[in-house]
Amino acid sequence: MALIRAIRRVMTETAERPEELKPQGTWARQPERGSLALLRAMAWVSLKLGRRAGRGVLYIIVLYYFLFSPTAAHHSRAYLRRVLGRAPRARDRFRQLLAFSTMIHDRVYLLNDRFGLFDIQVGATPVLEQALAEGTGCFLIGAHLGSFEVMRSFGRRVSGVEVVVAMYDQNARKISGVLEAINPRAQPEIIPLGTIDAMLRIRARLGEGAFVGMLADRTFGAEARIRVSFLGSPAPFPVGPWRAAALLRRRVLFVAGIYCGANRYRVVIDEVADFSEIGAPSRDAAVVAAIERYAALLEQYCRRYPYNWFNFFDFWQEQGPSARG
Repeated sequence: MALIRAIRRVMTETAERPEELKPQGTWARQPERGSLALLRAMAWVSLKLGRRAGRGVLYIIVLYYFLFSPTAAHHSRAYLRRVLGRAPRARDRFRQLLAFSTMIHDRVYLLNDRFGLFDIQVGATPVLEQALAEGTGCFLIGAHLGSFEVMRSFGRRVSGVEVVVAMYDQNARKISGVLEAINPRAQPEIIPLGTIDAMLRIRARLGEGAFVGMLADRTFGAEARIRVSFLGSPAPFPVGPWRAAALLRRRVLFVAGIYCGANRYRVVIDEVADFSEIGAPSRDAAVVAAIERYAALLEQYCRRYPYNWFNFFDFWQEQGPSARG
C-alpha cells in the first residue's frame, strides 16, 4: 500500500495541467508527514525483500491504476497514439504504467547505491568527455523521460562528473523530503530556482566545473514558453533553462536514463547547443534553435522508447489557453 500511495501522489501531480499550476498548487506541496513515513516503510521493505519480490507487487499496482485512473489514461492514450502512429492497445498503456512504476521502485535501490542490481549501459560519450576536458561546467538538460535517478547514479560513478540539480523551490523541498525518506545520505545538491541568488549560485558552480542538471519538458505557472514541433503538433516548452545557458554561455547536453526492461537501463547523451561563442545579438535565435533541437531529440527517443515518457497531462494543451512566449 505504501508503494501504491507513492505512485498515486506522482500520478496526481503529473496529471495536473502545467499552465494552471501556481506555487501553491498540487505538485508544489510537500508530502504530508504520514506519506513520508509510508515512503520510509516502503524503502525498508523493498531493501529487505529484494527487487524481484517488489516487482511482483508492481503488477498489482499497475493494474489498479490501469483500471481506476481515467484522467491519466486519457492523456496516456493521446500520447501513445502520436508516438506509435496508431490507436494504442490496452497492453501499450499497461506497459507505459509498468515502466513508470518500475522506475519509481528502482529509485529505492539506486538511492541506496545498489548499482549491482542493474545492467546500466552508457552510450558514446565524446561530448561529455569534451565538456569534462574543458573544465568549465555545462548544463545537463533532461526530461520526464526514463529514470532521473539512473542519470544521477551515472554521475556519481563517473570520475570528474559532479552534478548539481536546479529546480523550483517548491519542487526542491518536496523532492528533498522524498529522498530523505528513502535514504537521508543520498541528498543531492539542489539550487532552488526562482530565488534572487539562483543564477549567481549556478554560475559559481559552473565556474567550479560542476554540471547543472535541469528538466525542460514541463512549464511551471506563468513561466515563459514557446511552441515548437513535437510528435506532429506544436507543443509548449519552457524558455528559462535555455536562456540561463545562453546568458552564462555554456554548452548544453541532453541526457536521459532509458529503461529497457528487466533490470536494464541505457544512459544516452547528446549535444543540444553550445552557447559559449554566442553573443547578445544572436542569443534569442540561438535559444529558439536549441529548444527545437531539444524537442527533436526528445521526439527521437520517445519514438525509440515510447513507454519511457511520463507526462500524464494534456502536454500539447490542445484544449487549454495558447502558450505565451
